[in-house]
Amino acid sequence: MDVGANDVYLERQPERLVLEGYRRWSSGFETGSITPWEMAWDLYSEVLGHQNAGVALASLSQYVRTLKRCAACPLRSYPYDSQHLCIEECLTMGLIAGLQHDVDTVDLCLQHITCPQRCEEVEQAASNFAETLKSLGQVMLPVPSHVLTDILKKNSGGSVH
Repeated sequence: MDVGANDVYLERQPERLVLEGYRRWSSGFETGSITPWEMAWDLYSEVLGHQNAGVALASLSQYVRTLKRCAACPLRSYPYDSQHLCIEECLTMGLIAGLQHDVDTVDLCLQHITCPQRCEEVEQAASNFAETLKSLGQVMLPVPSHVLTDILKKNSGGSVH
């Protein structure tokens, strides 16, 4: 997905924490390097302060680890500074925003980002991350379900996993 004119959306702090956190934490798992995790720490501590950064990163780590546990294929993500979004990133952002706003995108995102046997587990980890950010004043804008549906249709309409 090319964000283009919607660059401002990705510059909002809550969205940036979710997207960049997901990208950096996933990269750490994929590469085995702690450098992306340190970059995530720097971002989160700059925005949230040291104490809150630790709490938020723990919940992010739980979400990414849980999501990776059920992945039949590697989860994709763009590089840290990219203004593009892949389907997994769109689904993650829709899921976290949906949980923060209690909207209908949650089930849609879960159905496409994880296998049916792991939906509850992924939802619990994502909910913990979403609520942690919300408690720290980092509330994302809701992602309309029709936007996610369009993204899924353009990407074959199937599940990511």
